[in-house]
Amino acid sequence: MAKERVISSLDIGSSKIRTVVAVVDSADGGQVPSVIGVGLSPSLGMRKGHVIDIEETIHNIISALEDAERMAGLPINHVFVGMSGSHIEAFDSRGVIAISGSEITVEDVARVLEAAQAVSIPSNRRILHIEPKSYAVDEQRGIKNPVGMTGIRLEVEAHIITGQIQHVKNLEKCVDQAGVDIDSLVPATIAISEAVLTKRQKELGVVTIDVGAGSTSVAVFEEGTILHSVCLPVGGENVTNDIAIGLRTSIDTAEKIKIEFGSVLPAEIQEREMIDLSTVSKMDTQTVSKKYMAEIMQARYYEIFSLVKEELKRVGRDGLLPAGALLTGAAVKAPGVLDIAREVLGLPVQMGFPVEIGGVIEKVDDPAYATALGTLLWGIREGSHRNGFAFNMGNFDMKRAASQVGSWFKNLLP
Repeated sequence: MAKERVISSLDIGSSKIRTVVAVVDSADGGQVPSVIGVGLSPSLGMRKGHVIDIEETIHNIISALEDAERMAGLPINHVFVGMSGSHIEAFDSRGVIAISGSEITVEDVARVLEAAQAVSIPSNRRILHIEPKSYAVDEQRGIKNPVGMTGIRLEVEAHIITGQIQHVKNLEKCVDQAGVDIDSLVPATIAISEAVLTKRQKELGVVTIDVGAGSTSVAVFEEGTILHSVCLPVGGENVTNDIAIGLRTSIDTAEKIKIEFGSVLPAEIQEREMIDLSTVSKMDTQTVSKKYMAEIMQARYYEIFSLVKEELKRVGRDGLLPAGALLTGAAVKAPGVLDIAREVLGLPVQMGFPVEIGGVIEKVDDPAYATALGTLLWGIREGSHRNGFAFNMGNFDMKRAASQVGSWFKNLLP
């Protein structure tokens, strides 16, 4: 009889909180989730990835969870949490160990990743994720999986993602007080790649750009592994603020007209096209130029993609990624964003839609759900690796591994 597993993810953004519940069936390999529940609530207690109001954030998380529970008809007890924000930073590190036996084991891989983490980081930062980029066995480099190989020296080049401890703890406290346990924290830069990238795109070279409300998460992949990641402190909120200042409207009105009338192609808008603000707001009653709003939005999006271009220059990949760029996040859906991204980046650009998803896909077939779905897919991959004892060393935890082994032995008892 096929065994189904229920898995949930929570994407806590600066504008919206999204929950996705899915089931995976071991009959089809347990890797393709079927979405059975989706929850959405405003995120009023967050700003740029930071918790600014704990009680409000707890309330918003509970609201999103309850929506998903009602739709799925199942309670949510555990979640994988996707997180982003300008406080998240990444760097590369190396680890080297001597091999005790002639053949490299899973334990040796765990040890070399522990060695890569033995670096000096500020006391206010915490390692969230370690992603192995490549291994070297003796003189042979560029190895993806060294387990089973023979050698006397194992080396790893790893990509380490960190977050500020106080912000991470505040987020963990909010989720905990919302009544669910955290299975793992997943940085958005890693999660998005799980949702929208194919293996071939990662091999060729690609960049994912997730324009959220408070920040923009960028990750560059090449030869099947992550090359560079960064969270830029600009996003959709900056566009809204610019519109509010430029058109002299309230923030709420600016957000409404951005969603309803927004465009980054002022050349395609007639000078006489106007927006009557009284149709969307009781506070603002003036008429504003639609073309002028498009010029304001174009300037901010140009800045965002220019910052991404600078990051590509930093790693020597400016204009040199054959698979181009994939855009995700709610803020990339405005007309013309793809065009301005192509112009600034000099790359083929497309919208990043989730791949390998089943169930009620019409609810989540949206670039805004990339982080939530990617976090879910990461959790599925991590869970299947644990069940088979092939632990994902990108987030290896000795204490958690010991508990998994203990529960496995309990299952053997009559």
